[in-house]
Amino acid sequence: MASLTLNENHERIIRKQLESGRYEDASDVVSAALEMLDDAGDGFDRWLREEIPARMAELDANPDIAIPADEVFAEIDALHRARLQREG
Repeated sequence: MASLTLNENHERIIRKQLESGRYEDASDVVSAALEMLDDAGDGFDRWLREEIPARMAELDANPDIAIPADEVFAEIDALHRARLQREG
């Protein structure tokens, strides 16, 4: 098949996974990662095709459930600041 060139960070990740005992060799780690990537892509595609249109239809049917963008961003900012304080 194909040969891969990995940077130091990727090699570190593979070593960490091998040390965990979950995988027998680097090929197993890469295979698992590719399967997870594929599953995530399928989930994202499903979200775009099904969830987003359903939420838009719900919003069209009941516009009162909408939250103004400035409120959403203010809440995200507050959560981010709280997280920085906890980690800080």
